[in-house]
Amino acid sequence: MKRVGAHVSASGGVDKAPLNAQAIGAKAFAFFTKNQRQWHAKPLSEETITAFKKNLHKVGILPKYVMPHDSYLINLGHPESAALKKSRDAFLEELQRCEQLGLTMLNFHPGAHLGKISEQDGLDRVAVSINWALDQTTNITAVIENTAGQGTNIGYQFEHLARIIKGVEDKSRVGVCLDTCHTFTAGYDLRTKQSCNKTFSEFDQIVGFEWLKGMHLNDSKPDLGSRVDRHENLGKGKLGWDVFETIMSDDRFEDIPLILETIDSSLWPQEIRQLYDLA
Repeated sequence: MKRVGAHVSASGGVDKAPLNAQAIGAKAFAFFTKNQRQWHAKPLSEETITAFKKNLHKVGILPKYVMPHDSYLINLGHPESAALKKSRDAFLEELQRCEQLGLTMLNFHPGAHLGKISEQDGLDRVAVSINWALDQTTNITAVIENTAGQGTNIGYQFEHLARIIKGVEDKSRVGVCLDTCHTFTAGYDLRTKQSCNKTFSEFDQIVGFEWLKGMHLNDSKPDLGSRVDRHENLGKGKLGWDVFETIMSDDRFEDIPLILETIDSSLWPQEIRQLYDLA
């Protein structure tokens, strides 16, 4: 069964996120467990944790269909030791918050080399960072999101994802989230069913579908290979509908969170219905 949802607001408390997902007809969702543009947050209270779990049960969404996203400030491949430690500490805190909420995944962008080390060294630092954090947690899977390759960001090639996974010691606790906009603007064509089949076959050969833990479904404002990260609502960008029809009709995308991050959230209920119609 396909599990479609969106990255919903946690305004007013993370315990509100499941209710916000239910309101748009979601069967999966993403959210931030803290302010994504701040390093620190107040610890989750027992009251909030209990309310989140209660609301998650109330809306009938299992924890494995919830894919929180970490702070945009975190850079697990940072070339400078002090900044790398700050990012690792923040990443560990986010993993621990997910554990407290009874969740099983944390989605994150791998980071950037900032022009101070090579891409390969940056990727290896990400793997070491993941190992360090997983050693201090027990039940959370670190889910690497592919990037558009904007600036000095790493993780935009399938080979990058494979290298990070290779460096992670506990293979049972690492995975990948593919973002359709990022994939396209990184240079992988998704505009036709034929190009989708080619790109997903390439992903399977280089990374492997066994590592796919979720997807972000977004159309793209920029064109193929632009390496610019700008999302668009479904059917209103350079991708069109073929990629989303392919995903909704392909068994390899069953039973994982399929998360909208399109720019007009008022369209999410409509987009969720449209996606299910494609299935």
